[in-house]
Amino acid sequence: MALVTSKEMFAKALKSDYAVGAFNVNNMEIIQGIVDAVKEENAPVILQVSAGARKYARPAYLMKLVEAAVIDTGLDICLHLDHGEDFEICKKCVDDGFTSVMIDGSKHPYEENIALTKQVVEYAHAHGVVVEAELGKLAGVEDNIKVDARSATFTDPEEAAEFVQRTGVDSLAIAIGTSHGAYKFKGEPYLDFERLKTIHNLIPDTPLVLHGASTVLPEFVNKCNQYGGNIPGAQGVPEDMIRESTKWGICKVNIDTDLRLAMTAEVRKFLIENPAEFDPRKYLSPARAAIQGMVQHKIKNVLNASGKR
Repeated sequence: MALVTSKEMFAKALKSDYAVGAFNVNNMEIIQGIVDAVKEENAPVILQVSAGARKYARPAYLMKLVEAAVIDTGLDICLHLDHGEDFEICKKCVDDGFTSVMIDGSKHPYEENIALTKQVVEYAHAHGVVVEAELGKLAGVEDNIKVDARSATFTDPEEAAEFVQRTGVDSLAIAIGTSHGAYKFKGEPYLDFERLKTIHNLIPDTPLVLHGASTVLPEFVNKCNQYGGNIPGAQGVPEDMIRESTKWGICKVNIDTDLRLAMTAEVRKFLIENPAEFDPRKYLSPARAAIQGMVQHKIKNVLNASGKR
């Protein structure tokens, strides 16, 4: 039981048709719900922290909560920085004890992205930490990520191969049609599997990452709205598409929006049904249970990762 890198997790996933779930965390209940599910399913796990989560929960608290999860569950956990925007935040997370960092240079021109990624790789590798980078731009809004549809670009396969070779990055997040946040598809859902296959064939030993992969299950949107919410209907990524992607090098699947919806639905339900209640433990307990149920569903039915730890 320890904080570990994703290297061994991805090496195993590359040889099979499953992916490791990378779940965004913000507080104790979310972490507990995730690791309880992971332990029950005997699955590998990545807990990831966004810039917004670091600001909200504060880095020292998050580190100790994840360390407590390792002690409490006996799991090996990879602690990952999600969407690090510059060298400084990646360096800070490496120094703080993260075992994996993402440098997101996708907003920069190609050569600048390479230079920035290489800088992070050199520092992280010297400290035994693995690095994820991104090539291509996903549309959508989530935390500090805001990219409109017109600015989104799919990953170029030839550039992806060159990028990995020149930077030495350990894994690569690619854009094939997913988007951040809840509101993903106006029409029929579409993922460019031919592009994914081409990228995987060019860099077969590089673990690929799928961001913006929440399925936005209607039951949780409906429950939120049933108890006072006003969340528009959304078409998330169909679960069968995510399962298909694991056949072509997708080793890490990021999940955040679905966790938020599951948790919020239970909190709203409890407070509407119990308007006189003001004990946070009373409404955060069912929220934690909802997180566990959501994560177990993902591990078993979407990631195919049960028993793969």
